[in-house]
Amino acid sequence: MSVDFDVIVIGGGSPGEHCAGALAGGGLRVAVVERDLVGGECSYYACIPSKTLLRPGEAVAGAREAAATAQVDVAAALAYRDFMVSDYSDAGQQSWLAGNGIALLRGTGRLAGPGVVQVGGVAHTARHVVVATGSDPVVPPVPGLRGLDGVWTNREVTAMKAVPRRLLILGGGPVGAEMAQAVRRLGGQVALVEAAGHVLAREPAPLGEALGEVLRRDGIELYLGIHATAARRDGEDYVLRLEDGRELRGDRLLAATGRRPRVPEGLDTVGATAGPHGLAVDARLRAGQQLWAVGDVTGVRLLTHVGKYQGEVVAANILGEPREAHYEAIPDAVYTDPQAASVGAGQARFTATAKLSEVAKTATYTHDYATSNGFLTLLSDGQYLTGAYALGPEAGEWLQQATLAIRAQVPIDVLRDVIQPFPTFSEIYVDALKTLHGQITAARQPAAAESP
Repeated sequence: MSVDFDVIVIGGGSPGEHCAGALAGGGLRVAVVERDLVGGECSYYACIPSKTLLRPGEAVAGAREAAATAQVDVAAALAYRDFMVSDYSDAGQQSWLAGNGIALLRGTGRLAGPGVVQVGGVAHTARHVVVATGSDPVVPPVPGLRGLDGVWTNREVTAMKAVPRRLLILGGGPVGAEMAQAVRRLGGQVALVEAAGHVLAREPAPLGEALGEVLRRDGIELYLGIHATAARRDGEDYVLRLEDGRELRGDRLLAATGRRPRVPEGLDTVGATAGPHGLAVDARLRAGQQLWAVGDVTGVRLLTHVGKYQGEVVAANILGEPREAHYEAIPDAVYTDPQAASVGAGQARFTATAKLSEVAKTATYTHDYATSNGFLTLLSDGQYLTGAYALGPEAGEWLQQATLAIRAQVPIDVLRDVIQPFPTFSEIYVDALKTLHGQITAARQPAAAESP
């Protein structure tokens, strides 16, 4: 059968690009369908600009803690953001596609049968189709909110042209927490409302509570364990009414209450199904006849690195290397200062926590290291690590030791035998593993005493 391409990837965000690149590198004829900017949400409206906006405030705070003086140049910070998102141009990404021999089909892709994708009314054929259509922000059903003009999502807040005088944030997840700190350190006032009892509601409570302490120290108002019951405009202000009758006012309002998988049209033509949590896939990420899916649309975890990983899995399967996706060790990092990071299970039989204030490296980061609330918590089933979470400078980096240990099922005794370099934050593992080993050993002793 004659086909236009070996593979058509619907969606040119990071997962789709990553998958397309691997497939083209394997010698296949590949096309990417993209209705907006190649590079997707992460490159222009999420990961890259949000981290860029956080960096100036982090650098200033670090300078002041190291006995230096500094202040944020807001105009330069926003200009740097524009540079990092290539002034919202995907010319560079288009060049990358062309350089890798990948065709770009501009428009919205619609499934029109096994191996058929319609773009702008034109049908294109392929042996395989990969759906990488991403997700959309969710606007919560707060009375008055959905019809309110000018409400920000992640796109508007990361693309801000000026720092809000006072930003109201609905939602204390990663976007809410990161942008609260970014705006506060750029000079704006911030009030954040979260229905859960702590920020980062999907993370273990100690992690969310510790990050909440940090945000409060920055001067961010936190309204936790309470719902917003109404939203309206009053002149130039947005007004949020809380269930206890209080009202919060600000010149900008950010809805940061999560995202929902965006599925393509025409699923019925390929025998695929989708629900509120995304497109149904098997262990190899097959979604239907000649159909695969990667990224947010699968609903597994709406994280760029998960989508990129899935892109590698799908590319391997299409290229003839059978591979399944594994999710027991998905790392998650919130890039506030300090970072909050987690991986694996949030509860386990054995749990040990070590304080960052007792690690020598901290002393080189702040005069107040002794009062730091940073920490590392390890979780275990008695033989292997099953989870970990941490708050501290660059926690997303040093928590990767736990990520690898969980995925590779490295025995606790082997982890305890790892030499950690001095002075680094990684030394915190020494104390945490020592405590964990003590708990496990104590639990085994009664059974050993009962043996003949």
